[in-house]
Amino acid sequence: MNNFLKFDIKDKIVVRSPQKKILPLIVSSPHSGRNYPPDFVAASALTPLRLRSSEDSFVEDIFSYAPDLGASLIQALFPRVFVDVNRQPYELDPTMFSDFLPHYVITQNSRISAGLGTIARVVSNGERVYKNKLTFQEAEERINHFYRPYHDALQTLINNTKDEFGYCILLDCHSMPSGRIGTNNPSQSKPSRLAEIVLGDCHGTSCHPHIMKSSNEFLTECGFSVRRNIPYAGGFITRNYGKPKEGVHALQIELNRALYMDEQHIEPLEEIKPLRHAMTGFMEQLGNLVISDMGYKEAAE
Repeated sequence: MNNFLKFDIKDKIVVRSPQKKILPLIVSSPHSGRNYPPDFVAASALTPLRLRSSEDSFVEDIFSYAPDLGASLIQALFPRVFVDVNRQPYELDPTMFSDFLPHYVITQNSRISAGLGTIARVVSNGERVYKNKLTFQEAEERINHFYRPYHDALQTLINNTKDEFGYCILLDCHSMPSGRIGTNNPSQSKPSRLAEIVLGDCHGTSCHPHIMKSSNEFLTECGFSVRRNIPYAGGFITRNYGKPKEGVHALQIELNRALYMDEQHIEPLEEIKPLRHAMTGFMEQLGNLVISDMGYKEAAE
């Protein structure tokens, strides 16, 4: 029996709810977990520090004031390299497994080819994660005991928020390596400026257009260089839950790690403090957007 099966739910997921829910906002941090199961680390070909290179480190800290604003915050405490909740449940690379995969498993897409399926083959710099091949049972145990509880908890938050407010805004929070450059012009292969923030709405399908517009304007006014949808349009969480016609609006945000951390040593910099302050203001602005039959307006109006 894998030791990680003994993990209690409190070791897998944290949901921080406000004393009083004032905003129809849910903040999700699916990739900042750093609770590494010991038997997973032992099975890896990498050092613990190299394993952490795929983390969206400290993102939960940057958005930690969500409950103080009256919003809910959910975080996966386990790392994405162990099982990635921002994928479909069964995106698996067959070359990683010693046995055959069931027919319902997705075995071919761009994420799997890159080694970044539900169970990752590599970390962010392309280094191989495992010494040996896995069994499908190992993957299914991670999916059933870690992946599904996260999505169950997130769906419950969405349902409760919709019941209370009539709609819900989901902000899915990530960080990106500083070497990745974004541009709004698909024909421009070498953009002139490094994106500090990339906002993704799945090319206009996961949230009301005013959410993207107002978010872009607010963050730009804060002094950040902001790009939309390129190179990150939104992962599984944004695509799966963002259903504007059903009252669920999902927006993905990617923060350039150079803004707040030493990427080589995975340590926060002093600059994390003003970034946290800016993101607190952003969450407040986002949560105060309300929907009516006539469109969007400011909650204070």
